[in-house]
This record gives sequence, C-alpha cells and structure tokens, in this order.
Amino acid sequence: MRLDMRGRVLDLTSRPGIMGILNVTPDSFYDGGRYASVDDALARARVMVEEGADIIDVGGESARPGSEGVTASEEIERVAPVVERISKEIDVAVSIDTMKAQVARTMLDLGAHMINDVSGFSYDREMAEVAAKSGAPVVLMHMRGTPRDMQQQTDYVDLVGDVKRELMERVAAAEAAGVARANIVIDPGIGFAKTAEQSAELVARIDEFVEMKYPVLLGTSRKSFIGKFLGLEAEDRLEATIATCIWAVLKGVKIVRVHDVGPVARAVNMVRAVAAKSAAKE
Repeated sequence: MRLDMRGRVLDLTSRPGIMGILNVTPDSFYDGGRYASVDDALARARVMVEEGADIIDVGGESARPGSEGVTASEEIERVAPVVERISKEIDVAVSIDTMKAQVARTMLDLGAHMINDVSGFSYDREMAEVAAKSGAPVVLMHMRGTPRDMQQQTDYVDLVGDVKRELMERVAAAEAAGVARANIVIDPGIGFAKTAEQSAELVARIDEFVEMKYPVLLGTSRKSFIGKFLGLEAEDRLEATIATCIWAVLKGVKIVRVHDVGPVARAVNMVRAVAAKSAAKE
C-alpha cells in the first residue's frame, strides 16, 4: 500500500507510517504554547524527523473538546511560516491539520503534501474540491458537530456500525467530488464525539475499520480516554499511548499520529522485528 503525497511516496506495505503532531497553538490540550515561535516549531519538526516521523502534521487551531475555534486568517497566520519553512528546509511530508478550505489551499500552495480534516470535509464543503484539484491525500476523520459541541453528540445505536456508516458517507462525498480513492485515509476519531468508554471500544475493534479497505490512521496520543481509565494527567500518558499504538499496528492500522515520535517508533520497530521472527518460524 503506497500513498502518493504529491510526488512524495509513503510506502505503507511493510511498516506503518508515523505522523508527528506539531501544534502551533496556544491552547492545545498537551503541547499548546510550546512551539509558538517559528524557530521552535522548526526545531521540533527536525527532532521528530530524526526520531522517525514520516509526516509532520501542522495544526493552528485546537480541536480539544469545548474549543471555540479561530478564523481562517488567524489560522493561516499561525501555520503559514511553519509549513513554508518545513517544506523548504526539511526532507519530510507535511500535513495540514485544518477544517477550512482556505487554510488548506494556502498551505498546499506553500508546499504541504496532505490534508488532515477532523470534520471529514463536513465543516467546509469547499474542502473536497480543494483536495480533488490538488491531488493531495486526505485524512477523513469521524466527528459529529464541531469541537465546541461534539461531546454533546455521543449517543449511538451501534457505536462501531454508526461510526463506520457515517465515515463512509464522508468518503462517498469526497469521492463524488473527485478525490481519488487511493488518496483517502480514514480515522475513527478517538475522543471526538466519543466518551472514554466509546473511544476504548473503537480502539479495541479497530480491525473492523481496517476491513473497510482504506488505510486507517489512529490518533490516541495522550488523549483523555487514557486519563479516564488510568487516572493520569496528559504528561503521564506516554506508556499507555505506546500500548494503544502497538495494538493498532498489530491489527493493521497504517498510520499512527503521535506527539512522542521516538518512543513510539522504537516500540513499533521492535514489534515488527519480533513479528518477522514469528512469521519466519511458521
């Protein structure tokens, strides 16, 4: 399985891709404010690439539960210098984490390779057209509502079935707008319009999303459902994050999105090495 990222090919056949999170926001739940300057953001991107990141996902708007959001112009002001410098100075694919077509279009023009839309193109109807025209791969995530009100929309008749159906509605809309099937990655949206119990169930049953025949991205990094189960604050959730990533990779997930690239990459590589020995024995 290969993902053509506007001329950069990410081969997901033999190993999962690692997407490093780079939030240039003052209010993200874990790293808000840490990389507010362009130089700090660039330095962080370099570290993540050295540690094994295949993609750097740059975000300029927090999507934590209850967040209010920012205007497109403010978002562009935050992310544009970071995206432009990473794309010019670092040999890595750049993803833009945004729900807004104007932001995505501008960042693609500045060198971004991928769009990561937590709304699955439901927030801004022009996003699908931007993606189709650019030829950029997209991550379509499942979410109901917006970050501001999504946690009031956690009622499901059949959690996995409903999330899969609603995801496929977004996929169908993207393909109808001209986004190539080969350019679509799906994400069940852990923590987005999901309770802690629901998030854990989606991780447990992630193989049911893998069966949908689109590459699956999973983002569990330091999220609140881990804190709810283990009684831990965000800064203490690394080991649990690694555990969920290993589980996901063993179930066929193709991309994991994380804050802590080095520890996750080492864990994933060790599991792959052991799995290879097991396969050879058989």
